[in-house]
Amino acid sequence: MDDILTYSISVFTGFFAIMNPLSNIPIFISLTEGATREEKQNVNKRAVLVAFIIITVFVVLGKFIFGLFGITIPAFKITGGILIFYVGFEMLQSKKSNVKHLKEPNFDENIAVSPLAIPILAGPGTIVTATNFVSNPSYVNIGLVILIFGLMCLLTYIAFSLSDFIARKIGENVISVVGKIMGLIIAIIGTTMVIQGIKLSFDLIN
Repeated sequence: MDDILTYSISVFTGFFAIMNPLSNIPIFISLTEGATREEKQNVNKRAVLVAFIIITVFVVLGKFIFGLFGITIPAFKITGGILIFYVGFEMLQSKKSNVKHLKEPNFDENIAVSPLAIPILAGPGTIVTATNFVSNPSYVNIGLVILIFGLMCLLTYIAFSLSDFIARKIGENVISVVGKIMGLIIAIIGTTMVIQGIKLSFDLIN
């Protein structure tokens, strides 16, 4: 039971750091600028659903994908760790994604799929994080990862639904600080994955 609890906390922390509903609020507000409340809710529902489906597919078929392309777990952990570290490093440097500012004046609900669902919610970092948690899969681990990611999608949906209210109450400065903290956590997770990959490569794990 303790192992399951520890594992669940690790999964939740990893997803929360990489997705961070709070820091994604300014992105959602920017992308849905000029939309009606109904249009915003439609985009919100669609984006969260698409992201959930994408990550679930990778969680369930992760082992098959590994075998199909001959990907080893150590190589995956090292490469994925470097990628996640880079995402966290960019967040610490306060670099903003180009998708946050649209030049197109007319609102298009297709932004729910891209760029909101892919790559903002279910981008490479999220996919790598999810697949890493089931690199040694069991039905319990797969179920927990899907369940916890579903919880993260629910939190994201709530955050986007209350985006205007939250942005007014806490301000962009607080959101920026939270983003930097999450960036540090993501970078640490990435470093940990690299270390684990190196240990597995050289059989250093007891």
